[in-house]
Amino acid sequence: MRIIAFADIHGAYGQVEQLLRRESHADVVVLAGDLTTNGTAEEAENAVQRIQAVIRPVLSVAGNMDPLPVDERFAALGISLDGAGRAVGEVGFFGVSGGPLSPLRTPFEIPEEEIARKAELGWNAVRGLRWKVFVPHAPPKDTHLDRTFFGRHVGSSAVREFVEARQPDLLICGHIHESRGIDRLGKTEMVNVGPARKGCYAVIDIDSDVKIRLFP
Repeated sequence: MRIIAFADIHGAYGQVEQLLRRESHADVVVLAGDLTTNGTAEEAENAVQRIQAVIRPVLSVAGNMDPLPVDERFAALGISLDGAGRAVGEVGFFGVSGGPLSPLRTPFEIPEEEIARKAELGWNAVRGLRWKVFVPHAPPKDTHLDRTFFGRHVGSSAVREFVEARQPDLLICGHIHESRGIDRLGKTEMVNVGPARKGCYAVIDIDSDVKIRLFP
């Protein structure tokens, strides 16, 4: 299976369409949150439809800058991974929308306990599948994927604890734009795909193992 993964699109839908056409041989598109910047459900649905016109299926979580109606529209469209699992062949995808509570008080923030609860719900939905792909918007805390420009680690402690306990095969996240990169916890390969509005994305192949490539 080949996955093309985006995060932090923040309205740059035309750019994402161009990148998708470059990678049109992918089997599934994963959106790891912040499709919009405080946008509407209608804006999000239109963006998803534009992406689906290039590659299907599309699977998504909402980010901290996607208000709750955006997340609810993802669920209505049948693409949401928030506290839910979806199978594509032998690969099970599940995730958590929103970000952890922060001083910024962005539109969609939830307590760490809720992040942990939703991660477990999704895990239980896919645990029987061969491969498990966890898609939280927020990266795990104290990794190479959650460090700000000022050097602070601002990821989710619940995401980290879940990965250490459950060891999914792959984690795809975004949220901290400047921490684009690849890391590992135990057997879990992890990638912060970087901000799509700046042309960043990841191509991930799952076969006998997990191979991650970052672009550009």
